[in-house]
Amino acid sequence: MQPYELSLTAAADAIRARRLSPVELVDSVLARIEEVEPHLGAYVTVTVEQARRAAAEAAHEAAHGRYRGPLHGIPMGLKDLIDVGGLATTASSRVRADHRATADSTVAARLTAAGAVLVGKTHTHEFAFGLTTPQTRNAWDRGRVAGGSSGGSAVAVAAGAATFALGTDTGGSIRVPAALNGVVGLKPTYGLVPRHGVTSLSWSLDHVGPITRTVEDAALVLTALAGHDPRDPASLSVPAADYRPGADPDLTGLRVGLPRNYYFDDVDPHVETAVRDAVGQVEALGAQVVEVDIPMTRYIKAVQWGLMVPEAAAYHERSLRTVPELYQEDVRILLEAGELMSAGDHLRAQRARTLMRAEWERLLEQVDVIAAPSVPMTAVGADETTVGWPDGTVEGVSDAYVRLSAPANITGVPALTVPVGHDPAGLPIGMQLLGRPLGEPTLLRVGHAYERTRPARQLAAVA
Repeated sequence: MQPYELSLTAAADAIRARRLSPVELVDSVLARIEEVEPHLGAYVTVTVEQARRAAAEAAHEAAHGRYRGPLHGIPMGLKDLIDVGGLATTASSRVRADHRATADSTVAARLTAAGAVLVGKTHTHEFAFGLTTPQTRNAWDRGRVAGGSSGGSAVAVAAGAATFALGTDTGGSIRVPAALNGVVGLKPTYGLVPRHGVTSLSWSLDHVGPITRTVEDAALVLTALAGHDPRDPASLSVPAADYRPGADPDLTGLRVGLPRNYYFDDVDPHVETAVRDAVGQVEALGAQVVEVDIPMTRYIKAVQWGLMVPEAAAYHERSLRTVPELYQEDVRILLEAGELMSAGDHLRAQRARTLMRAEWERLLEQVDVIAAPSVPMTAVGADETTVGWPDGTVEGVSDAYVRLSAPANITGVPALTVPVGHDPAGLPIGMQLLGRPLGEPTLLRVGHAYERTRPARQLAAVA
């Protein structure tokens, strides 16, 4: 096994035991990037010299007994919405071609302080406003979409071109690409991870979180990220916590909600079968499966777009007036549509969100977690714009991908996607676990327990 193939947890154990040097690990990942990047397009920029200097410093510290923790010397990718002082933050857009960050974002600073080594900035759908990331190709099939908007981060992790990465999630942009590329993605509780220094899409829906190869890896990254930052008005004041799940797989007494409605409507049969089988595995570990009804489903799409589109338009107001030609057409159209929405529509969406949050609080009093598909279908072809369902309905690809992830953004509850198998074409399938606000420990416990029932996952076989 090459060092780039190691999970974060395995690499951290090897570095701490001095069986592996951070220099060896970072060099292995950089070589992997050089090998696969021409095929995948995951990175906006690769920080080769900066990464090698940081790896040498991490190795020197480790040799002298200065070990910063489990992220010490671990190679990471950061979505190119996340500021790193001295580097460009382009948001994968010509609008930001000349923008250079003057300081680190909170999350970049925290990861660097924990010892992580930046190997590059990863592609996003322009300004995170899309679910496909067209610059990047799926790690399992280059003819298919990577998912978005954190497609570069998910593909880099799936291909061994980063040991972990950060993404952002406004309507599913961590979970969708993670599911489509067979890796783990965590959207934390709204406000748990600060967003200072992160380019916004929709301030009331934006989240920052990790994309990793295992659930335990995600817990290690979340432990470094979480915590109050007064520079983010939505940042929660919560005590520091260690989110690592225990080794005990027994889930006796845990209640898992299985939706009767919405989450299994218009879902590919292979996805439904894989997710229901995974829920069966969780039940075999001692959990009680309880059927539940998802509230207010008819309003989900309207609320998501009613919040996101005008907030995004407000953020881009100046550049839409001065350099509209620099935007990609799909993003510019959405932003211009946001300018046409009335204040009344936005206020109605906010009121509906308040009601929806209250209904979800009542729902999550009945169960500890909800288990459902992460996305309704696996990765579609790069040129496909619609998907047809057996009842004759036709749905836009982006609408389909956002449909099952949007509720967690609207309500702010944490959501974790875990790989649960592959369809007949060999494409990954993800199961989504949703929990109570600040319920990350329970989600991670369930995800980790399930993960231990399956064979170790392999990296994507990039051809």
